[in-house]
Formats: sequence, structure tokens, C-alpha cells
Amino acid sequence: MLSLVMTAALMATVKLQAGDTPPANPFFAALSAVSPAELPAKSAELVSQADSKNRVEATANVVKAAVGLNPAAAAAIVGTIAQSTPEMASVAAATAVALMPGQAIAIARAAAVAAPSEAGKIVEAVCRVVPNAYKEVANAVAGVAPGAGKAILAGIYTSIPTLKVPINDVLAGYNGGNPPVGDVLSRLVSVGTATANGVPVTTAQAPGLGGVPMVIAPAVTFGPPYVPIPVSPVNYSSGAGGQVPPGGRPYTPPPPP
Repeated sequence: MLSLVMTAALMATVKLQAGDTPPANPFFAALSAVSPAELPAKSAELVSQADSKNRVEATANVVKAAVGLNPAAAAAIVGTIAQSTPEMASVAAATAVALMPGQAIAIARAAAVAAPSEAGKIVEAVCRVVPNAYKEVANAVAGVAPGAGKAILAGIYTSIPTLKVPINDVLAGYNGGNPPVGDVLSRLVSVGTATANGVPVTTAQAPGLGGVPMVIAPAVTFGPPYVPIPVSPVNYSSGAGGQVPPGGRPYTPPPPP
């Protein structure tokens, strides 16, 4: 439910960027009445006071209004909201990044510093907005939430499903524990625009294999015409090979050593 509401909020943000006329933001008046220095604290206050049933939407609207008033303070606004209401950290971060994609790394880091328990959700939400920056976002969050390695990696492949198999293949070499995010991501090797059955191919280098890359591609499927392998083995008669004369066949002996 949270992801659906957040998606709707981000779509509204994209429309706002595209030049559509947005509805009046219910938090704009309250936020515009405070000084720039007070904007992060006032934003956090409005989010914490919002009804729990409407808090996701309220968070998105608060961030839109606050960042619109002071774009340079986007990371501070998100961090203060995340500290006051940790469960809204991912919503605040994703909304701010949709407005200010150039600040994605700083915004994700600020959210994770304030709410490290939400690290995986923060990475997932931000990577849905800027998927091409997933490595930078993940490494930034891992740097301030080092104990959240598994959650961060899960956040990556939840937002970018094509990375699920390569990441899990690398993780298989760690035998559990908390994997270092930077090390895992460094073993994912880009192969440009190569595709298999229309799906991008990703390679992974698993630990313990000497850095040998493994190509992770979709399973091969066969379309018509295709002759299946016989289900039952075929027995061939040995009688078709002719009779062997007494003493064997006159083969040429090998030369002496």
C-alpha cells in the first residue's frame, strides 16, 4: 500500500515538472511563513502532525512545498523529516529526488543518516526515481548504515528487477552474514547494450572464482520449428557392423619405438 501511494505522489511530482497546473498545496502557506533556516524543522513538524492514514500523501506535499521554497535545502529537509518520522524517510527522499535529481546522493545519505533502520527502503525508493545512479546511491547509504548491507542490496533489485539474479549470485559466495555493498556492486560488470531474448544481459563476478565473470542471462527458449529430444533411448543392432574374421582384422601394427 505504501509503495502504491508513493508512486502516485511521484507521478504527481513528474506532472508538476512537466508544466501541468498542480492543485494548491495545503502546506505551502504554513511553510512560506517561516524563515529558510526554520524550513526543515517546520517540515518535520507538519509531517509528524499529519494523520497516519494520510501521512504518505502529506509527506510528499510537505517536501514539494518546502523544496520548492528552498531547493538548496532539500537534503536538510529530508533528513529532518526522517529523524522525526523515520517511516516516512523513503517517501521524503524519493519525492525530493524527483524534484532535485542532481542532489540524489546527498538526499539519500541525509535520509539514511537520520533513519538508518530504513536504509533498504530509502535505496529502493530513490533508485526507482534515478535507477542509473543505483551504485552511487547504494554506496552513499551503505557508508552511513554499514549494518544494512542485505537490505540495501534488496532495495536495489526490488527497484531494478534485472539485477536480482546477478546480485544473488554474488551473495551466494558470502555464505550469509552482512555483505559489503561496495564489494558486491563492484562484481557486477556492465556489458553495454547486449541482450538475450530482448532482456539486458548482466554479468557477475563471484568470490572464490578468481574474478572469472559469469554471464547471467535469461534461460534459452525454443520456438517452432523445434524437434524435441526423444523421450525413450533408441537401441541400435550391432549386427549391422559385419562379421569379424578369426584372429581379428588385419590392422597395420604401430611402428617400433
